[in-house]
Amino acid sequence: MLEWMSAVCMLVLVATFWPVLKRLLEACTSDTEQTNKPVQVQQEGPPPATPAAAAPKPPGPQGPGAAQAQAPQLAFICKPSALANYLLQHCKSFCRADSTAAPAWSWRSFPALQTLFGALWPHESTVHFVRDHLQLTDDGLVALDWAVGGGGASGGAHHIKRRRTSSNSTSPILLIIPNSFGKITRNVLKLCEAALSHGYLPVVFNRRSQNSTPLSTVKLQQFGDPADLREAVRYIRYRQPAGRLYAVSESTGSGLLLSYLGECGSSSYVTAAACLSPIFRCQSWFESGPSWPFNWALVLYQKICLSRYRTALSEVIHTDSLFSSSSLRSMEEVLFCQAGLKGVQVEGAWEAYWERNDPLRDVDEVAIPVLCVCSRDDPVRGESQATLPLELFESNPHFFLLLSAQGGHCGFSMSEEDPMLWSHQALLEFFRATTDFFAAEERSKLAARRRGLSGAGKSFRHRSVSTCKRQPVCSHNIHAIYNWQRSYTR
Repeated sequence: MLEWMSAVCMLVLVATFWPVLKRLLEACTSDTEQTNKPVQVQQEGPPPATPAAAAPKPPGPQGPGAAQAQAPQLAFICKPSALANYLLQHCKSFCRADSTAAPAWSWRSFPALQTLFGALWPHESTVHFVRDHLQLTDDGLVALDWAVGGGGASGGAHHIKRRRTSSNSTSPILLIIPNSFGKITRNVLKLCEAALSHGYLPVVFNRRSQNSTPLSTVKLQQFGDPADLREAVRYIRYRQPAGRLYAVSESTGSGLLLSYLGECGSSSYVTAAACLSPIFRCQSWFESGPSWPFNWALVLYQKICLSRYRTALSEVIHTDSLFSSSSLRSMEEVLFCQAGLKGVQVEGAWEAYWERNDPLRDVDEVAIPVLCVCSRDDPVRGESQATLPLELFESNPHFFLLLSAQGGHCGFSMSEEDPMLWSHQALLEFFRATTDFFAAEERSKLAARRRGLSGAGKSFRHRSVSTCKRQPVCSHNIHAIYNWQRSYTR
């Protein structure tokens, strides 16, 4: 086993050696002037009434082509709106280009090393998890890991008392959706630490069979099927009805979050959401795949995770074809696009699968602010001009793109001195700013309503008191939506 792991590490190092050497040679012959470029604030269309004075605009054109030609260190791309201007004024990480720049001589300037460090490097954390197993309508199981702080470095989770089924806590909840392969990365752990330090209650959503979640039914979750996540969100709202709910996804897990937000629309229960290094054009990404070392590592990891259920899965799929697959597309086709145990390809099944699972299929129905944090040098997503739907951010007022020049895939580790990743700081500031913005909007509407009612005479005095009564945070009758007596924990 040790020899096998050594071989894997050697292959990964060999795969990353040439890009690192190339970047070192370029760094030796170039100046570090790229790190001093200003922030680009790109807002298409006519400017809104409220000026965006938090970040200066560089001279020159501001269209999508200019964004790629100038290649600023940090760009904020969105449709002009009052919320966008408010974010620029109150989110310092949106306007600090120096916070996203790593020195040319540092390993943090290499996207492959950034990606591997954030995904594979061990992290000594005091965060522990208390697990809830949630039984779904079809008797399947998903796991919710509630992050708690304190205790030793290992084994502390077994000594923490189980939380109550419901709580009157008003602390905000941060729902974290890891990548679609179920890997809990170093960056997810650091996000839990940052969320706890800012007063959030972090909870990690684990799909069926992932991260030691039992597979109670011979059914795996499709890439963009939000049915399981919808039930998990309702359960979270049942347990914490008084706290606001925010959602964060990482890498390919953003496909599930965007699918959920699009299908549920204004009934998503979520106040605001963020996607870290999302994969937008998922079908083409599965067809072309990432560069071969990352494709090989992801395929191998998925095979290892599914191997423990090989006997059970053999009842519905052709496991020999599954474990002999050499690409992400072939594995996805065997799992969800083949009929019978002989692995018969159904004509048009691949296209029909992505019609049901494309994360952007219902993107126009998203009704909450969504921040997407990406980097231009992402080695997993691919070239930014072909993989980022810039037209989405330029036309949809609910989507905001924070595009950095460096950071790799879910890396964004720019400094050894700062304990919090820049991407985590950006999304936490985004959540705070959007909450404050909507609270101010509600206060202004309430004040206008009170002014209107106060001028109507004494006959409406008592009616104004009842009309302006504060509504509860969660007005949905969750007890009528679902019978949670069937859920259990362990």
